[in-house]
Amino acid sequence: MNFSCQPVDASFFDTAPMRFVNVVDLDATPGEVFSIFEDSESWPHWFDGMKKVQWTTGKPYGVGSERTVWMTPVTVAEHFFRWEKDRRMSFYFTGHSRPLAHALAEDYLLESGATGKTRFTYTVAMRPRMLVRMGGPLSHAYFGSMFRNASRGLSRYVAKAH
Repeated sequence: MNFSCQPVDASFFDTAPMRFVNVVDLDATPGEVFSIFEDSESWPHWFDGMKKVQWTTGKPYGVGSERTVWMTPVTVAEHFFRWEKDRRMSFYFTGHSRPLAHALAEDYLLESGATGKTRFTYTVAMRPRMLVRMGGPLSHAYFGSMFRNASRGLSRYVAKAH
């Protein structure tokens, strides 16, 4: 990766200069949704622009696991720092192929709802590099749209599976 990122912890989700939060209700149990997150083959089917996901550490996945993700505009390396099976996972970028962020982390929270339902809260926190900062509201709108579309894509993917 050409551009390294700083490691962060869970407090970054409250302190980052750019934050995006999306919440959707899913027609599946938290365990079923978490299985989708663990399955590298499923991501490109629901996250627009994602081409390939490859775990670079073996199973069982957990804190310390790593993966590489190829997206249309960028390739990223990720390190998982929180892993609560069937409930929550969080990772930060260790590096990426384009100068987007000094630090970027994502949090995937699953909460049981009505029988067989899950509330999914998807939070992304970013300390942008100059190029993204210079984009101002346009950068914020671009990233906000991408993460919102991913949440909706997961909802559609889960609905088709049931």
